[in-house]
Amino acid sequence: MSSKKELFKYILSRLALLPIMLWIISSLVFILLRIAPGDPVDAILGNRANELARESLRIKLGLNKPLINQYIEYLNNLIHGNLGISLNTQEPVKVIISKALPASIELAIFAILISSIVGYLIGFLGAIRPGTKIDFFGRILGIGTYAIPPFWAAMLIQIIFAVLLGWFPIGGRLPPGMSSPPSVTGFLLLDSILNKNFEIFFSSFKHLILPSITLGLLLSGIFSRSLRLNLEDILKKDYIEAARSRGINKSRILFKHALPNTLLPILTIMGLTVSSLIGGALLIEITFSWPGIAIGLQEAINQRDYPVVQGIVVIISSLVVMISVAIDIAIAYIDPRVSY
Repeated sequence: MSSKKELFKYILSRLALLPIMLWIISSLVFILLRIAPGDPVDAILGNRANELARESLRIKLGLNKPLINQYIEYLNNLIHGNLGISLNTQEPVKVIISKALPASIELAIFAILISSIVGYLIGFLGAIRPGTKIDFFGRILGIGTYAIPPFWAAMLIQIIFAVLLGWFPIGGRLPPGMSSPPSVTGFLLLDSILNKNFEIFFSSFKHLILPSITLGLLLSGIFSRSLRLNLEDILKKDYIEAARSRGINKSRILFKHALPNTLLPILTIMGLTVSSLIGGALLIEITFSWPGIAIGLQEAINQRDYPVVQGIVVIISSLVVMISVAIDIAIAYIDPRVSY
């Protein structure tokens, strides 16, 4: 009972930190955007606009107010779930994010599936067969995925599989001229199934293959290295040696005693990787012309579109923080050795 109470207190303390962390992140974004060089009025009207037009637009956008008033208004809007209106398109930031975020999540899900399958399989085989060719390949994969620039890997895969072989489209989410199905969830594959439009499903899936494989392979080295090192370390533990001395089957030792104990570090790495993928695949999205949240963020920064940048960063930060807190709680629940 005492342990359950301590776990409950730990969960409450982690959840209580959520709004504080989001407030700090949101405030930093607000401050950094205001002190960064460039003026959103210049980005919208250009440098040749007269002073009257510039001042009129500044008043309309609320940029003429004192900074503290802008900050209070910004926080008040966030508390009420209002992310503001784009300075450039006059479109609600919520709508902009709702259009772009599902594309990034869809790409992240498939990339994680590919990286998990490839990385964990190679890492597992390398750990149980140290010094073999598969172990050597796993080490090279781990080093190579850190060293290869993402944009270079993306362009190389495009040249081979899209240009030379012509197996897959070079970029985009759908072919030119093909319209998206009526949006239900925002996820193109799922929406095409719900609308029973399998032509769009297969076409969008084909467009998803190259960017997800590229991102998945670049991440697979992290998973491969993590599993191999942790599994190799656990296989040297005394309790594993004791199990072997009692004549327990090797596969039972491996799958029953060794692999479950690699769960916690792998869970941590996977959770952090998933959360960072949501907004961290900028170079992949740009190279493949993937209409995700990363491209939207880049465009908003270039245009000095404060509300869009703030809204995207707040949403991405919220997802990252929530996933991190969920991982901490899961680890504390799974592992009784964790101190809380």
